[in-house]
Amino acid sequence: MATRIDRRFEDLKREGRAGLVTFMMAGDPDYATSLAVISALPKAGADVIEIGMPFTDPMADGPAIQAAGLRALKAGQTLKKTLQLVREFRTVDADTPIVLMGYYNPIYIYGVDKFLVDALEAGVDGLIVVDLPPEEDSELCLPALKAGLNFIRLATPTTDDKRLPAVLANTSGFVYYVSITGITGSATPNATRVSDAVARIKRHTTLPVAVGFGVKTAQNARDIAGGADAVVVGSALIDRLCNSLDANGNATADTVKAVTMLVSELADGVRSVRRAAAE
Repeated sequence: MATRIDRRFEDLKREGRAGLVTFMMAGDPDYATSLAVISALPKAGADVIEIGMPFTDPMADGPAIQAAGLRALKAGQTLKKTLQLVREFRTVDADTPIVLMGYYNPIYIYGVDKFLVDALEAGVDGLIVVDLPPEEDSELCLPALKAGLNFIRLATPTTDDKRLPAVLANTSGFVYYVSITGITGSATPNATRVSDAVARIKRHTTLPVAVGFGVKTAQNARDIAGGADAVVVGSALIDRLCNSLDANGNATADTVKAVTMLVSELADGVRSVRRAAAE
């Protein structure tokens, strides 16, 4: 059965444009502000929302997302509250796909079976768990797929043609291509190399390919959208949120607007590519 993610990418294909995937950390800088920001993202132009599950040892994340996770944990965010965040989001938006992104330890502690039941009930559509390789699919990936959740896998510039089939074997929804080697937000991707990499992945799969890591501006997003099915932006949005906080790290009256303004700019950049090509 098609999921919200499948349906959204089919819609994007019909519209002839790439999508914008936005990442925010659950509970950053506090639960209420996080819910307000995430609830405002679709209207600002987000096609898919990734929500980070705060974790104390985020090995793939750069300083901005690490700091966001620590702010959220300090404010009392838990995995249970993250699922509640999704549940409350679903009271105002039944259509925008939600992907939870994070690490396996909190899910393991919560309990895999209970997590999958609660995630589906809350309205989660997919999972990205960056520290579970294909060799560990029986831990979470296969149970998630059986339950009806998409399991999105990351491919990187070092994932060669020999490794790709294993990475893609149980991937669903879309493939997340990490455009740079390194942590999130650490460099700006080269659009030509990204386009070549996406073409190589597409020789192995019919799934959409979303590209993230290092996209910071509307021009970056526009460049990447020319060769990808979707553009993922996280660190730049977290930076914008962080810069809106007061000296004590609390949200201000500008916090939601600061994030949504950048999302609108990024969405315009992404959407301009295919429109221009069709004219």
